[in-house]
Amino acid sequence: MFEPTTTFLCDIYLLNHVSLIALGVLLLLLFGMSRKSKNIKGTSLNGPISPSFLFGYYRQLTESEDDAAMYEEWAKAYGPAYVVPGGFGTKNIVICDPRANAHFYSKETFGYVQTKLARIFIENLMGRGLLWSEGESHRRQRKALSPAFSNAAIRRLTPVFYDAAYKMTGAWNNAINAGSGQAIIDVQIWMNRISLDSIGIAGFGHDFHALDGQESAIVQVLESFSDEDTSILSRLVFFLGPVLPILQKLPTEQNRTVVKMKKTMRVIADELLERNRKAKDGQAMAEEKSIIGLLIKAESTSSSLAMSQEEILAQNVLLLAGYETTSSKADWALIELCRQPDKQRKLREELAQFTTSDPTFDQLSATLPYLDAVVQEVLRLHSPVTQNTRVAAEDDVIPFTNPVTTATGETITRLVIPKGASVLSPISYMNRAETYWGSNAREFQPERWLEKDACKCAEEIQGYKHILTFSDGPRICLGKSFALTEFKAVLSVMIRRYSFELPDGPDTKITKHPSILPRPKLSTVSGPKLYLKVKAV
Repeated sequence: MFEPTTTFLCDIYLLNHVSLIALGVLLLLLFGMSRKSKNIKGTSLNGPISPSFLFGYYRQLTESEDDAAMYEEWAKAYGPAYVVPGGFGTKNIVICDPRANAHFYSKETFGYVQTKLARIFIENLMGRGLLWSEGESHRRQRKALSPAFSNAAIRRLTPVFYDAAYKMTGAWNNAINAGSGQAIIDVQIWMNRISLDSIGIAGFGHDFHALDGQESAIVQVLESFSDEDTSILSRLVFFLGPVLPILQKLPTEQNRTVVKMKKTMRVIADELLERNRKAKDGQAMAEEKSIIGLLIKAESTSSSLAMSQEEILAQNVLLLAGYETTSSKADWALIELCRQPDKQRKLREELAQFTTSDPTFDQLSATLPYLDAVVQEVLRLHSPVTQNTRVAAEDDVIPFTNPVTTATGETITRLVIPKGASVLSPISYMNRAETYWGSNAREFQPERWLEKDACKCAEEIQGYKHILTFSDGPRICLGKSFALTEFKAVLSVMIRRYSFELPDGPDTKITKHPSILPRPKLSTVSGPKLYLKVKAV
């Protein structure tokens, strides 16, 4: 057992509004995990002293406006590998080195896997889909899904992204005309709607009509995490509910919206399955372009890669990924272009050639260098996921480019990782570290991508453009091309038709709002709101 300390008692005081039952369950789960982790032996590393037995540095990192700065400060103090305390005395080995991260991601899904609690949560909430799977199961599902994310498939889906963007412009034009050439618009809610309708049609063959103002159970559950009044108890019940199903019976608002989401997704999936069953010789599904529809068409094949109905339905995780990540990237792109109007004008000048038509898929992919540079810089600076933590499934040795000094003063270039150790890749740090990106690493400078060898120091990272936003290795984001094409298509429409300004000028303060993934917001308003001045051009 552990001995109560002043720090621990303070932590308990901070949580005095949490249900004792829920807290007790959480304590038992986390303490059981911590006891196991304390038995793991490996190379002794330096690192910061824990500020809290209950939370470690979890709260500081999750509440920080710039967690990359914290990792960089530690890297300067302790070198390219160090340990950061987690909750209940657990420790995460943090690797701040290109070669080490490349090795880590190359072995992900076999050598480095999700925690048991994470897999239970994902399985009970989403099912045994791609996000849940590891090892051979992950490899098989990924191969089965790959054709739906090929360039040919995304090329066919590109009009879906433009259609969503133009639905939005119709509403914006009305607001601008009513405002004598200018309107104050909460662009975040519109980016959310574009993302939902696009992934709904392209991924599931279902139009949520979010751009038409229709309410959706999907939106309700996603946006419930942005509610500033959501209690700690509600959040605990949501995250622990899939692990302890009895908690899902509690009458919390989030439990009710989760039930609605599951029912809605089931209806959509059933409609697609019924359409497939009625198909004669595959003719009725011949024009099916949605990702899930393509999987259903292949369901009855004799291929070893064919996915079961259970696995197909579990891919509803694509909805969550598409909704959360794409909308936040578009928000950040507009913020950065508002902060530097000259770069917004430069992008508009490049896109001015498209007066009577939209850029094709191939043009979006290869012939618009400044649009490409803007998108890459947004992805580098504002990765939706800022870190990736995995558990070693076997003993491993991680190589380093730069030497690591251990807690005993020994200098090493290969770090022994014992089975069961927790290893953390700090994505935001690797994307923004001055060591790899220069003195202007934290600045929005799309021009860096137009220069030769812009990311020479991080070239060992094999992921997209040598950044980790889309991950790397066997679990590199399968929807990368989908996300990039949607992002570029929507941004090209907005920049060609409108100019954007922050309400108080380029220095308007932007903060992060807690959600499933953090969202940018104006610091002066309540909730995840991003009001911009929008004018027609």
